Amino acid sequence: MYLLHLNHKSKTPKYKQIVESVITDIERGLLKKNDQLPSISEMSAHYDLARDTVEKAYRELRERGFIVSVQGKGYYVSGGNDGKIRILLIFNKLSSYKRLIYYSFLQQLGERAQVDLQVHHYSAKLFADIIERNVGKYNFYVVMPHFVHDLEKVNLEEVLKSIPADELVFLDKDYPNLPNKHLAVYQDFQRDIFNALLSANELLQKYTQMVLVMPSDGNYPTEIARGFHNYCVNYKKAYQIIESASEEQVREGTVYCVIEETDLAELIKKIRQTPLLLGQNIGLISFNDTTLKEVLDITVITTDFEAMGRTAAQLLLEGKKEKVKNPFYLVRRGSL
Repeated sequence: MYLLHLNHKSKTPKYKQIVESVITDIERGLLKKNDQLPSISEMSAHYDLARDTVEKAYRELRERGFIVSVQGKGYYVSGGNDGKIRILLIFNKLSSYKRLIYYSFLQQLGERAQVDLQVHHYSAKLFADIIERNVGKYNFYVVMPHFVHDLEKVNLEEVLKSIPADELVFLDKDYPNLPNKHLAVYQDFQRDIFNALLSANELLQKYTQMVLVMPSDGNYPTEIARGFHNYCVNYKKAYQIIESASEEQVREGTVYCVIEETDLAELIKKIRQTPLLLGQNIGLISFNDTTLKEVLDITVITTDFEAMGRTAAQLLLEGKKEKVKNPFYLVRRGSL
């Protein structure tokens, strides 16, 4: 008997659920061309559905071209998904960096997959709604698990466990508490920040103080601050963590590590209003590289966003269940 995906608590009419279940399984490759579906009598008896409900669903599937009826034989699947992998990609937000990940992911997959994109905007509740609507409809669910809002409203671990482990992929950040093995391409923010600063240790020697400019809205991993703190403590640097550069009086002998580009622009303006020289008696390090930062000669600490998307796609295509740490490094430029 065909395994029908029915939710008796759902407000969606039963005939629509039958239609969606069959279409989803065709698109996922679970139902293939010429596969036979149960008869109307078999389906209604097995799932305790009215014959009219099943008949209405089959009629819609036939009208939409997903199945055909053969006189005296039954109902058959008329097409397939052309062998494409169906992937739901769920970002925490849209940005220029996410765009790099997205396009490298698509490019590596080529014509072998169909990718749908949704955004949870750091909301655990919105993420839970996305999964509830889409679980069972895709071969893989690629998730950026950065959540800040609505955490008290949702059991996030249960939501993630509702996705089969062999279909779940974490991107940018791992979620190690889940019991079953899943795929991940991740950053180790705390260790990465520490090692990136350590790689520039000789350049940082000329500065007496370090300041991390990190907004307190919770949208950035706290591990960034811990990595910064660990470096400063281990290498005996006076340090400070502030939320914004708007009220900061720039000081000689200070190197600023800046996450937001608005804070970077604010600090550049303020430094230009002083006799201080970037890379000599005041320093700037920005998070995540861009062409503009390269033109402005700004030192950056960054992950390789294109490699992240490319690696995730390749692991999916090869059927590997691995956890891969994404490359992370410091790019030395004149601002340090």
